[in-house]
Amino acid sequence: MPSEERFNFCENILKNDDDESRRWDAVWLVGELAENINENHRIRQKVADLMEWVLRNDSNGVVKHEASFQIAARNLREKIPLLVEISLNDKSVLSKHEAIESLGLMRAFEVEEDIKLALKDPSSDVRETAEFILKRFKRLRNSGEYTPSEIL
Repeated sequence: MPSEERFNFCENILKNDDDESRRWDAVWLVGELAENINENHRIRQKVADLMEWVLRNDSNGVVKHEASFQIAARNLREKIPLLVEISLNDKSVLSKHEAIESLGLMRAFEVEEDIKLALKDPSSDVRETAEFILKRFKRLRNSGEYTPSEIL
């Protein structure tokens, strides 16, 4: 299926389908469209904006969890402020957790102070995730460019 057609197909599912398992699949499939393409490519921006729509509008924490992951996996750095907002304000603990974890995956050192605010979250899972990411930031801060084989 061509990229535009695939995007439109997935967008329709995300905005209109009641089945959260289908919406999760649509997040995954549309996220793949942003892989290994120039950051100024139009489809990449459309994917980023659709992930934002999911995080702001979907009712299911698992679907929103996947949208946060896709933002991190595709390194959609323009959505870092959105991930901060979700990590501090979303009603889903699962969504908050993954937004924080995604900020860590992206090495979003610039929002470390925002992540510290999650240390006061009522959920122990959210607090634990924030503690984990802050510890990881401390360890990785001066490690240079990311190289998977040198992470440990």
